[in-house]
Amino acid sequence: MSTILITGSSRGIGAAALDMLAQRGVNVIGHRSRQSSDPSDRTLIAADFSDPLAAQNLWEEALDRSSGEITAVVNNAGLFDPNPIDSSDIEWLDGWEETLRINLTASAELSRFAVRHWQKNEVGGDGVRGRLVHVASRAAYRGDSPAHWHYAAAKGGMVAMHKTIARAYASEGILSFAITPGFTDTGMAGDYLESRGGAGLLADIPLGRVATPEEIARIIAFCAVDAPASMTGAVIDANGASYVR
Repeated sequence: MSTILITGSSRGIGAAALDMLAQRGVNVIGHRSRQSSDPSDRTLIAADFSDPLAAQNLWEEALDRSSGEITAVVNNAGLFDPNPIDSSDIEWLDGWEETLRINLTASAELSRFAVRHWQKNEVGGDGVRGRLVHVASRAAYRGDSPAHWHYAAAKGGMVAMHKTIARAYASEGILSFAITPGFTDTGMAGDYLESRGGAGLLADIPLGRVATPEEIARIIAFCAVDAPASMTGAVIDANGASYVR
């Protein structure tokens, strides 16, 4: 049975992907940044990626829960906090480094642990040892708001990392896919869209609406389970044609 680790799966895209894969009979290990306030709720592994040790701790606990058989990792966890250019120097630097650690460095650590793990495994009947799925952003190509240099840079770095992994390890049966959503309705879309221009923002999306978490989750599930090996290295856009390339 496939065992898939999904980071950032307590809400939004990650929660939708976890539910969708679980409904397909996949053994899914979820992650959240902080422990639930409900002592009985330990279904998601808590790991705060602002802590440099968190990614390794998450990987080791996920391996333990899966009896050492993780077949795919979905790097979905992310932080989208503004970092205005007129912040104090130290505040701006702290915001930059926290966003890159959570959005990029933790994903790189988990990807490294996974690649090294799969390199020790036998190749499956389909020639695949493992799959990485990186949930990046349209911002990787189009950029983002003036307060989100750090977010765009982190997502651009994720896409570059993904392409490097795909090229480096395809011959070993290790596959990598990236998804670049645009705006997605994660439960706070109304207030968020209003803060970013509301109707004006939607006017920039030819589809006329933002994506739903379920739409992005379907792409994640496809990449994590079904995508053919020849697709490794692909970057899949899901932005309502607001950015085409």
